[in-house]
Amino acid sequence: MLKTVIVGASGYTGAELTRMVHLHPQLELTGLYVSENSTDAGKPISDLHGTLKGLIDLPLLPLSSVESVAQTADVVLLATAHEVSHDIAPVFLAQGCKVFDLSGAFRVQSDSFYTTFYGFEHQYSDWLDKAVYGLAEWNHEAIATADLIAVPGCYPTASQLALKPLIDNGLLDLNQWPVINAVSGASGAGRKASMTNSFCEVSLHAYGIFSHRHQPEIATHLGCDVIFTPHLGNFKRGILATITAKLADDVTESAVSDALESAYQDMPLVRPLGAGQSAKLQSVQHTGFCDIGWSVKGQHVILTSAIDNLLKGAASQAMQCINIRFGFAPLTAIV
Repeated sequence: MLKTVIVGASGYTGAELTRMVHLHPQLELTGLYVSENSTDAGKPISDLHGTLKGLIDLPLLPLSSVESVAQTADVVLLATAHEVSHDIAPVFLAQGCKVFDLSGAFRVQSDSFYTTFYGFEHQYSDWLDKAVYGLAEWNHEAIATADLIAVPGCYPTASQLALKPLIDNGLLDLNQWPVINAVSGASGAGRKASMTNSFCEVSLHAYGIFSHRHQPEIATHLGCDVIFTPHLGNFKRGILATITAKLADDVTESAVSDALESAYQDMPLVRPLGAGQSAKLQSVQHTGFCDIGWSVKGQHVILTSAIDNLLKGAASQAMQCINIRFGFAPLTAIV
């Protein structure tokens, strides 16, 4: 059994991770941690997330000594702010822990990226170079030997899973940048209440236009420029990305279908729906699946990609990476 701790366990993603680790037969949940000054410190996690009551009633412990926790852990899941992950991941790694970081602190191998898009100067270029991007369906071999896995963001996951098969097969004319319009549920803004994510205030709208940090993450890992516009929707969970791209000359709908279906034929958590089909949020909410639909007209393709932002966009993708890293059955604790 691998001793597993979760830091940042009080949030929505932390709760999903807690449930999955509890269900995993090869993981032992040995600690749930929050920051020292958190008002949730000392409370049972089930007081915050009622679905866990009677199943997991462990207390949320203040993270007073990272080194002490690191000495007792094999696997560390960081559901923390980017700056926090940046500071504490190297401490856990120095003690031999395998770290699965759900923040953006190690996703892009560029120091200037963090200054520009995250507002802090990255201090750990060595770990940034060693970190493996945890897009589970595409980076299996690298994940299997990594000590630090940077779990992708929810928007990048939905976008890349749809686009990568077409880009890798040379089916797109990338002189015209793919246009990604994606809508996320309010849980993507986190559990802390604010006017931004209050249901009485949320109105469907675009935000982060030309400035959202997930745009360079998507572009870096796809290897091409994209136009990415996120939207906030007045629903709890899920992401629907609608992507418009120009096809290369003479590319047919059949070629698009072949690329997507062959890419994911052995990937049980990605479901290509077929030509003329559109992905729907209700089909993926509370699951670890990504559904992808597509339609072709003339020289353009429109792809739709749907995931649960807290699961395939965060917790269940992290669990996929754990299963890959340690050689467990791929769907363990996910479905």
